[in-house]
Amino acid sequence: MSRLSPGLVALLLLAASTLACADSAIDRLIEQTGVEEGPVPVRAMSGWHAPDKILVRSAADYIDRLEKAYPSIRFVDVETEDQAIANAAGADAIIGFCSQRLLDAAPDALWIQLFSAGAEYCTPVSQVRSGKVVLTNMQKMSSPVLAEHAVAMMLSLARGLVTWGKEMHSGQWLDSGPEAPKLTEIDGQTVLVVGLGGIGTEVARRAAALGMRVTATRRSSHEGPAFVDYVGLPDELDKLAAEADFVVNALPLTPETEGVFDKAFFAAVKPGAYFISIGRGKSTVTKDLIAALESGRIAGAGLDVTDPEPLPPDNPLWQFDNVIITPHVGGRGGGRTRHLVLLEDNIRRFVAGDALLNVVDPQRGY
Repeated sequence: MSRLSPGLVALLLLAASTLACADSAIDRLIEQTGVEEGPVPVRAMSGWHAPDKILVRSAADYIDRLEKAYPSIRFVDVETEDQAIANAAGADAIIGFCSQRLLDAAPDALWIQLFSAGAEYCTPVSQVRSGKVVLTNMQKMSSPVLAEHAVAMMLSLARGLVTWGKEMHSGQWLDSGPEAPKLTEIDGQTVLVVGLGGIGTEVARRAAALGMRVTATRRSSHEGPAFVDYVGLPDELDKLAAEADFVVNALPLTPETEGVFDKAFFAAVKPGAYFISIGRGKSTVTKDLIAALESGRIAGAGLDVTDPEPLPPDNPLWQFDNVIITPHVGGRGGGRTRHLVLLEDNIRRFVAGDALLNVVDPQRGY
């Protein structure tokens, strides 16, 4: 068995002392979110060694902390991908950027950490797909606030706040008549959460707490938490949509999920249901969603993600009184605490050669 060098031992001891308080933080994070270790320790990867250089995107507010914890590592703060490429030579890890150009310029890199939950732009990169570079993301870190965003949209649509909000400029007391929104309650209604991952689970938890019956789909199995009444597989989507008063898209973007909410889906959905999308914009066929709104097949929509993004000013979705659009900001507002706790623990794990948290399977895409 190989022995750690005295320099690495000293580095690990200093890091352990400096970041001792982080142990309880990461333990709480794992308990709260259910993030898991990857299957392989990074020390088993070809070419791994205690890192000398790590590129970090937009690290001005916390780079001092990293440098104090790991004084033998050169942390390079980069603001753009071009800056990252210019500094890529000799980098052992890259935090916050991923592209084929970048990894071609960083032949020594073994780890990419994304700041996003979505990894679809990184999984096609050849070094990631081959397993030469391990990829981790921020899956589940924004799940609580994204779930709150979805519930806020559900309540806003059910209680007419979207329509009334758009009419405030007119100064009209719109309490009756054909332009007044139809109100409903969500207690006792059924919500279908499509994609029972980290985000979907938090949506389901909050919906159940509001008295809703919760159904869901997931790729892996029929198993789910106690607050979900039924978990179906993807081929049950249309059947479950026909029974749901609200449908929440919490899917990642993969070849299997692109365009899944299309004309056939909206034809199968329960008439008068609401559609909420906080997953990925390309999972919804925009023209088919517009047609479903125009026909009244669905009663309204809440969209934090669209296709394309940004949504052009002349897109018809902006003009519906029963549609609320937010510019892909649903994951904001929860602070960066969870993200930084995960990031710092993954750096600790990379230095020690341990398995990383939130490892992305490049074949599945998440």
